[in-house]
Amino acid sequence: MACHVLAVPYPGRGHVNPMMNLCKILASLRAPNEQEILITFVVTEEWQGLIGSDQTRLNSITISTIPNVLPSELVRGSDFPGFYEAVMTKMEAPFEVLLQDLQTHVTIIIADAELQWAVPLANRWNIPVATLWTNSASVFSMFLHFHLLRQNEHLGINFSEHGEERVENIPGVSSTRISDLPTIFHGNDNKVLQLALQCISRVKQAQYLLINSIYCLEPQAIDILKSIYSLPVYSIGPAIPFFDMNNNHDTDGQNPNYIEWLNSQPRGSVLYISLGSFLSVSRQQVDELVAGVRESGVRFLWVARGDNWKQDFGARGLVVSWCEQLKVLCHPSVGGFLSHCGWNSVLEATFAGVPILTFPIFFDQTPNSKQIVEDWKVGWRGRERTGVDNVVTREEISVLIGRFMNSESTECDELRRKAKQVQEVCRRAFAEGGTSVNDLNAFIKDVLHSKDIYCRD
Repeated sequence: MACHVLAVPYPGRGHVNPMMNLCKILASLRAPNEQEILITFVVTEEWQGLIGSDQTRLNSITISTIPNVLPSELVRGSDFPGFYEAVMTKMEAPFEVLLQDLQTHVTIIIADAELQWAVPLANRWNIPVATLWTNSASVFSMFLHFHLLRQNEHLGINFSEHGEERVENIPGVSSTRISDLPTIFHGNDNKVLQLALQCISRVKQAQYLLINSIYCLEPQAIDILKSIYSLPVYSIGPAIPFFDMNNNHDTDGQNPNYIEWLNSQPRGSVLYISLGSFLSVSRQQVDELVAGVRESGVRFLWVARGDNWKQDFGARGLVVSWCEQLKVLCHPSVGGFLSHCGWNSVLEATFAGVPILTFPIFFDQTPNSKQIVEDWKVGWRGRERTGVDNVVTREEISVLIGRFMNSESTECDELRRKAKQVQEVCRRAFAEGGTSVNDLNAFIKDVLHSKDIYCRD
């Protein structure tokens, strides 16, 4: 009998993408006894359209949908607390209907950790459930040990007076500035924080925990999680689309225009800029960024959405509404990445061996920035503080980008050398015998070994 995986991601780009990439990796594995791995990937009807037909090329992955019971992806940023609460309260019922209607026995459910209803539902159905944490292991430990931050009065403080103070007592996490903790720890969004903490509290009720990270990048944090939980913990990252790297053309066999543009640029000369697909910086900050990038004289490829990009940047710059980010980062013309530091982008940059100029905006992006700069030393801070009032000026941006992309300088050369070292670590994880490959194989083996215990029939 085939191994049937039912995968359900949190409905956001930074969650759907790593879940889909994980499913593609699982579908490519050879299970013990040559058992086929079949995957049903569950999203809302809206997200089925956003994913597109490209994601369903593998015959072993089937997309199934639940109704659009959530606010649209197009407007969720306008009321994120309301959207987050809807995810926690409105998805469970239609998902359970879908589960009831499935014709194939489910071997295991893989559910995003930020779906607080998924683990209790799976336990009610006596189906094993694996929780997928799509962020870093360090950020997981920060949430898990939130009570320590409260006990030591590291929360609700004035950043201008105490932001540089260090937090030393989060297990598995190196010394961290208070201002580099996740933004929701300090904001007014208590509803989102409490729901997120509830999600973390339910992980212990699952049968497996999957972490989208690489053991060699976060060994202390991953070891701490393994010591705390009685359930198996697997580091299975990076769940990024490296398996699609050989497909370099559009469906008509032509390179996309941005690849052709990159092909015409000198090696290591292009700064790739992307600030994510969800929350963005203020209009004032965007204007300062545009002016600063222009004044720096650096070549750049910028992914920007919206109608505010009609200006002509000349031969040195190209603005596109979308690109295949990992292919861009791996292009030899790209020498740096100005990023919001979403975890998927961080993993892709480290996989590509590209230094990062950090520009964090929200949630886990601030601690991700800290890891890039302080722990791995593969980037510089482009923005010290989040928030609409903390605007980095065009003069500051121009000077910083000029330094960051100056390939003739010693500091830039050292940064690129370090990024290549981290790249080697990332790629070894998915080589034969690598830590992530071993953990994925162990996960599948454990699931198949225990499936008879949880059989509903």
